[in-house]
Amino acid sequence: MMQSHADDRAGPRTGPPLDAIPDAIPDAAAPDRGAGPVPGAGLAPGAGPAPGAGPAMSVGVFIPIGNNGWLLSENAPQYRPSFALNKAVTLKAEGYGLDFALSMIKLRGFGGRTEFWDHNLESFTLMAGLAAVTTRIRLFATAATLCLPPAIVARMAATIDSISDGRFGLNLITGWQKPEYDQMGLWPGDEYFAKRYDYLAEYAQILRDLWETGVSDRKGTFFQMNDCRLSPRPQAPMKIICAGQSGAGLAFTAQYADYNFCLGKGLNTPTAFAPVVEKLAEASARTGRRVTAFALFMIIADETDEAAMATWAHYKAGADSEAIAWLGLQGAADTKSGGDTNVRQLADPASAVNLNMGTLVGSYAGVAAMLDAVMTIDGVEGVLLVFDDFLKGLDAFGTRIQPLMRSRRHVTAAPLPEVA
Repeated sequence: MMQSHADDRAGPRTGPPLDAIPDAIPDAAAPDRGAGPVPGAGLAPGAGPAPGAGPAMSVGVFIPIGNNGWLLSENAPQYRPSFALNKAVTLKAEGYGLDFALSMIKLRGFGGRTEFWDHNLESFTLMAGLAAVTTRIRLFATAATLCLPPAIVARMAATIDSISDGRFGLNLITGWQKPEYDQMGLWPGDEYFAKRYDYLAEYAQILRDLWETGVSDRKGTFFQMNDCRLSPRPQAPMKIICAGQSGAGLAFTAQYADYNFCLGKGLNTPTAFAPVVEKLAEASARTGRRVTAFALFMIIADETDEAAMATWAHYKAGADSEAIAWLGLQGAADTKSGGDTNVRQLADPASAVNLNMGTLVGSYAGVAAMLDAVMTIDGVEGVLLVFDDFLKGLDAFGTRIQPLMRSRRHVTAAPLPEVA
């Protein structure tokens, strides 16, 4: 197994204050990827599974653009984001044959003792940098659409498409946390909660106009385009992701997006999110478009079920109650959208320590079997993974979990060189 970049990130612990943690982690030696593995195409038709293997799974990594990843716990690894860390994570993912990397955008964190998500990089500039140092893995940035005009996003996406040679795509979000935008004077008022997908629909149509034709004259409620031009246009069809799970979010995805990211649910219940996929299929049938789903899961794996469960219990014991309380307050601010939104699941007290995402905890073989079970759901194309420790977790996935998965037999991944 590769060594960690810093000894203080080697495993679960109670971390020091963030101001005692270095802002950057020493960069990894770049591997010679010229003769590296040939992973699946990534969100596109790939080589396919081996005979008898069942459906092939696409796998992505939700890279740690914010401090401490996705664990609101004083007992979890404590670190700040850096380009060095995200480069190491993405190159490692590419080396193990993962299909894509996605970065979120967060403009204000939750505070608390761990200062959760108070320290974040910016998504587009991060992915542009990663595009220049990767060769095969697909890359997705997230657009905070209340902050960025669609014509600017279209041009930034076309630029990263050029840097990546056609490996770039876009995740569109409406924005749900008022303090992120109110701090800049950009919050349009709480009535926005009820019309945010109308706003996003106009936004997506302008993006498609510009990417596909190079011009938009679209006049809508929220945007007025006047012979708006874009050139050069992307060399490859630009794929759009949306993570909406509400009725309005799924309707938007079915009409304008190519993929839906949905939250996995529960502890070691890999198919519990199936009802959301069924609703997506119903919405897609109404639009006549094929839109597939990816499920978000956190992986905590070890040699035995008992060891992995002990780590999970340790994280829960150190839950940052202050940050979790802030999350709950922000989740309750939207009184317009109903109870089926992503943020309602994220803020549920049941497992807010990791934002209530689906969590797979167990031995390497057990986690492999649970991931294979995800592919028994019709309409699912793959998973988006987060890890408690991203570098060690990716090594464990690449060397111990993925080789046991029937749904990943189409991948021929070799480990990266030992990190000094």
